[in-house]
Amino acid sequence: MLSALVTKDDSGFKLYHYEPSFAAAILFAAVFFTLSARHLQLLVKTRTWCFIPFFVGCLFETLGYASRGYSAKQTPDWDLMPYVAQSMLILLGPAFYAASIYMVLGRLLRILEAEKYSLIKVKWLTKFFLMGDILSIFGQGGGGGMLATAKSESSQNLGNTVILLGLGIQVVFFGFFMIVTTVFHFRITMNPTTKSIYTNMPWQRFIWVLYFSSLLIMVRSVFRMIEYAQGQDGSLIQKEVYVYVLDALLMAFVSVVFSVYQPSDVLKEHKILADEDALRTAGFDNLSLHVYDQRRQG
Repeated sequence: MLSALVTKDDSGFKLYHYEPSFAAAILFAAVFFTLSARHLQLLVKTRTWCFIPFFVGCLFETLGYASRGYSAKQTPDWDLMPYVAQSMLILLGPAFYAASIYMVLGRLLRILEAEKYSLIKVKWLTKFFLMGDILSIFGQGGGGGMLATAKSESSQNLGNTVILLGLGIQVVFFGFFMIVTTVFHFRITMNPTTKSIYTNMPWQRFIWVLYFSSLLIMVRSVFRMIEYAQGQDGSLIQKEVYVYVLDALLMAFVSVVFSVYQPSDVLKEHKILADEDALRTAGFDNLSLHVYDQRRQG
């Protein structure tokens, strides 16, 4: 944790409140490296480019735990840069996961012709949540930068506050995203659209994938918020096990779920709808669209 940056004991300054585990760090670096390779393969195979942020998040996790392993080998004479690298990369990774997850819901609403069931107009939905995600990334990254260059306790406290603000933004926007998803799911279950009844796309499975992944990211973000709010004397920062149980393990589960259930069907169907809209805008009639659809299916 960066909030331990200026913690002092009899031997001077310490970056950790414990001896970080090299084995645990390398294990999770290997796990996230494998998952990164899998998501890269899926990106190339399915061409679902809106999952590029998710892949970037996996890379951040991989490099973060690799840096943590490098830092662990330096115990007790830790260098600042590997410590800062592992802290920031692990902290920011889930925000990139969230960016891709936000994009899925808007596309799902449009495919199911369920725009009326959204609490936010669909044309603004993804933009709204991505704006919150960007603010969260800037807050966490900016606060981390302040801590990396902190020369006084007041500078450190300011950095912690900015990170806490960034995490708070992430929790608020992600919490609202879960509400929007739940309301949409309830409404379409009570009053299904024609498209939701007859489509072959397993859209309900994707809804549950969104629920599961969102819950894990929310738990992780709340943990980080509490950790920073407690400060350097808090109970969560004192034991390394919390980092792995309430962050690394949860994000690994999210990565695994989306490697198995990547919503490529949703994203491909959305691209088809976008192509049809473009044809209509260009002046093609319904017959032309029918021919286009037949060629696509054939």
